[in-house]
Amino acid sequence: MIARLAGFLALFYAIGFLYFALTLPAPIRAAKTDAVLVPTGGPGRIARGLEVLRGGDADKMFVSGVDPEVKPSEFASEFGVRAREMRCCVTLGYLAVDTRSNAGEAAQWLIGNDVRTVRLVTTDWHMRRAAAELRYSIPDHVAVIEDGVPSDADMGTLFLEYNKLLAALVTQGWAG
Repeated sequence: MIARLAGFLALFYAIGFLYFALTLPAPIRAAKTDAVLVPTGGPGRIARGLEVLRGGDADKMFVSGVDPEVKPSEFASEFGVRAREMRCCVTLGYLAVDTRSNAGEAAQWLIGNDVRTVRLVTTDWHMRRAAAELRYSIPDHVAVIEDGVPSDADMGTLFLEYNKLLAALVTQGWAG
């Protein structure tokens, strides 16, 4: 009986991993939201967030998890953001150090800015966990639109992220 249960769990885990690895979220076409949220940490995320902002699909952008030593002027210079655009539309968050604290930091900003719809821009392999953590941290009335940044993740990265996702779901009581 225990061997069958273990075999079933191993099979369930393997099928879950295959589904996770083969169905990574992709970029989405135009979808108007109140704001775009970009957690730092992966290539292409901030550029994609700025593309959404500049394309008129969001009025403001929050970047979570910025290194505390990075000044807004340095961020602007690095990513080609004009001073006017920084003042009106881009907010940098310096409190987060991981995906869970990105969600908490973003939730405070979303609530404080009365955001009802947010486009989450993060790397494709990171999306499911980032979205689960965010949805767990924000009020139910805030809609999250997922916009995955394509990557060439290796199997090790996918395996690690799948396990982190499972751990996050367990700690949230499967509420993601």
